[in-house]
Amino acid sequence: MKLSFLIVTKNRPDDLVFTLNKLKNLIDSSIHEVLVFIDGCAKTEAVIDGFNWVNWTVSKESISASPARNILYKKAKGTIFIGLDDDAHPISNDFITNVVSEFDENQNLGIIAFQEIRGLFKSDIEALKLAKPSPSFFTNDFVGCGFAIKNEVYNATNGFPIWMDIYGEESALAIEVLDLGFDIKYNNNIIVNHRVDVEKRKLQGRNYFRFEKQLVNSIKYYLIYHKYPMIKILKLLSHNFKKYALSDISYFRLFFKAIFTVFFNLFTVLKYRKPVKKSTLNKKVSFQLLPY
Repeated sequence: MKLSFLIVTKNRPDDLVFTLNKLKNLIDSSIHEVLVFIDGCAKTEAVIDGFNWVNWTVSKESISASPARNILYKKAKGTIFIGLDDDAHPISNDFITNVVSEFDENQNLGIIAFQEIRGLFKSDIEALKLAKPSPSFFTNDFVGCGFAIKNEVYNATNGFPIWMDIYGEESALAIEVLDLGFDIKYNNNIIVNHRVDVEKRKLQGRNYFRFEKQLVNSIKYYLIYHKYPMIKILKLLSHNFKKYALSDISYFRLFFKAIFTVFFNLFTVLKYRKPVKKSTLNKKVSFQLLPY
């Protein structure tokens, strides 16, 4: 069975090279394929010549993560798509075998969410020591740094949304998969190491960029997928205003900037409006949440 490993990258050439070297040792390139989208980053283009077994797509201008994934995934030919961040790589034993077996054993399975271990480690063995032996379970979402989706399921959806740039695109794809009647399963035995500096992130403190993007995209999400979105949107705004906008002048400004952004682009957003079934929304809230 052919697998497609898909990565969107920007401004992290060293991380990308590390991940590609890990994949080279993992896969049989005569069977499987690796596709990489360079999202407007000239210094990353410099690594292309060192990986002639990779299928490269280069955008001279940055179009952001979700639109880039939308383009890249249309080029994949595998029966199963493996989505990875440029700073994440598989570390569990029998990774490919376990992914294929999980789909074979559950024909209604659309997406597998992998266990994510965050941090920088001397070896994969050290990273695996932090793996949590929690049982696998059905859930309603996945994390973009490590997941698998069946080709036929992905192509039955609208794919990663082009109406969203970054932060939240996984939830948009997930709800479309659930609305088609497929399952999403968290499998704790299929593991990736997301090589983020956890301590550095803690020291960075507030992430204003993420706050604005997530607020804009959450409003869009409700407008597109909920038949009656206003109650959800008002609750979202109330929560973010009390928790963030009232605590920090920068959050305050970004809060109203996000609202203006959605209002200014409202007619464009509504072109993609396609509410899911009520039963899908009820099913979504009944699932156990992913361990972050």
